[in-house]
Amino acid sequence: MGEKVVIALGGNAILQPKQAATYENQLENVNKSTAIIARIVKNGHQVIVTHGNGPQVGNILRQNEEAKDVVPPFPLDVCSAESQGFIGYMMDQTLKNELHKLGLSNEVVSMLTQTEVDPDDAAFDDPSKPIGVFYSAEEARKLANDKGWVVKEDAGRGWRRVVASPYPKSILGSALIKSLTDQGTIVIASGGGGIPVVKQQDGTYKGIEAVIDKDRSGFKLAEEAQADALMILTDVSNVYINYGKPNEKALGTISLEEAKRYQQEGQFSAGSMGPKMEAAIQFAEMGGRAIICSLNEADLAMEGKAGTQIKR
Repeated sequence: MGEKVVIALGGNAILQPKQAATYENQLENVNKSTAIIARIVKNGHQVIVTHGNGPQVGNILRQNEEAKDVVPPFPLDVCSAESQGFIGYMMDQTLKNELHKLGLSNEVVSMLTQTEVDPDDAAFDDPSKPIGVFYSAEEARKLANDKGWVVKEDAGRGWRRVVASPYPKSILGSALIKSLTDQGTIVIASGGGGIPVVKQQDGTYKGIEAVIDKDRSGFKLAEEAQADALMILTDVSNVYINYGKPNEKALGTISLEEAKRYQQEGQFSAGSMGPKMEAAIQFAEMGGRAIICSLNEADLAMEGKAGTQIKR
């Protein structure tokens, strides 16, 4: 029997570092990713795909900035929706094409997905996620005054706007996603962590300017869609301990207890592997199988033959 798996694609699966952000380049990268996902489907697994959108939202924000005197700029949650739309379109189309090549007839659907966050999340008190273009200190101060932005200096490269990165409370539409995958449909959902929304006192939802970590959102999606496995794809083949040191070690199949111990030792940096291991450990705690591996080995990792695997 196959497993139901949430596959979380990293940003490199859509746009490589220093690569020109043309539609053609992004389509080619997405096509390589969906060719591997199609092989996982062929092996009998039910698949939900989620993805990052950081570079894409950054470019949309830059377009907003460049055209602000001609076209009114949109808020961040709308920009997130824009990126979900065009990335979902590319994935939907290329995945259907790859399935066709393999003689498979599974339906594919891309869902514009909202993610509920808590308006009282502590992240809103200390925004930390850099987005958009770089500014001089003078430009940044002016934007902070004019627009109420929070701006911070970013690693000596200039000043950027920073926004909150709250935890996801729930994925809106997760019951439908579960139902579709149970019927064999491949669902592309919760791109970029989902469009952040808050629930108001009257029960209605409203967008909020924030960025949700895609790995945390991927865990929440896997939990609510009752997936058997959560696969987080990166640009490295395994998770490492003592990374960059003479005694560095690649982790293969490890127990939940080992993973927690390494996490407590501070082995995984907050800006890189930390959120991925956090999501993987949370999912393994629920009894699921958590996998962190490279895109190129995703089908092998699904069969337990590659990557870092965490089991309770």
